[in-house]
Amino acid sequence: MIHVIAVLTAKPGKRDEVLRHFHANVPAVLAEKGCVEYVPTVDAADAGPAQAAFGPDTFVVVEKWETMADLAAHSVSPHMKEYGARTKDLLASRSIHILEPHKG
Repeated sequence: MIHVIAVLTAKPGKRDEVLRHFHANVPAVLAEKGCVEYVPTVDAADAGPAQAAFGPDTFVVVEKWETMADLAAHSVSPHMKEYGARTKDLLASRSIHILEPHKG
């Protein structure tokens, strides 16, 4: 299982617009071979003092893929290229973390 944590920060005030494009793309991603989970998340309200908030312009995508090959195919899929083209001018930064379970 491959886990991905993608931290996306929109330009000020543009997060909702980016998320509209994201949600429109979700059905195509979930239909991809090997996609187990693909969920955009935002800071939880009233999380208390332990919360290290990302802030109002950032959202975090939590993804799970069956294999690294499935993730690689996802990144070059036509719908992801289209999503990237639609959102590139709306994003301030993007950080992708690709993880696998530790086998201890």
